[in-house]
Amino acid sequence: MKKARFVIAMALSASMLASQPVPVTVGWSTLKTLNSTQQSSPARALDNQLVSIPGFMVPLEDDADQVTEFLLVPFAGACIHVPPPPPNQMVYVKLQHNQKAKMSFTEPIMVTGHLHVATVDSPYGDVSFSMDGDTVRPYDQ
Repeated sequence: MKKARFVIAMALSASMLASQPVPVTVGWSTLKTLNSTQQSSPARALDNQLVSIPGFMVPLEDDADQVTEFLLVPFAGACIHVPPPPPNQMVYVKLQHNQKAKMSFTEPIMVTGHLHVATVDSPYGDVSFSMDGDTVRPYDQ
């Protein structure tokens, strides 16, 4: 009887894992297709989708080792030492479930979460995307 319960539990676990959505990895060239004059684009098609985007962090919280909100940008140092990228090359990330991510300006990261096409006001200007961040991990190129 115990063996049958174990087999059933394992089968249920496997089926639950298989049914979880797999994020689509999105590059900056796709996000760049968002243009205010076009009604449709590959970037607009990602609205409300689960995605993973590699990039660099620009923290929005001062003097913190760990952050809950940041901008994801395509290159290190964006907004800090150089003018900010255009709005379609920035993603406002708000981590969900009281999560925090280790702050780093120079280490590439991969952020996974639900992407939204929505203008967000930031200290660095308008941002064309927001993300409900589920995970932040180091990015291995």
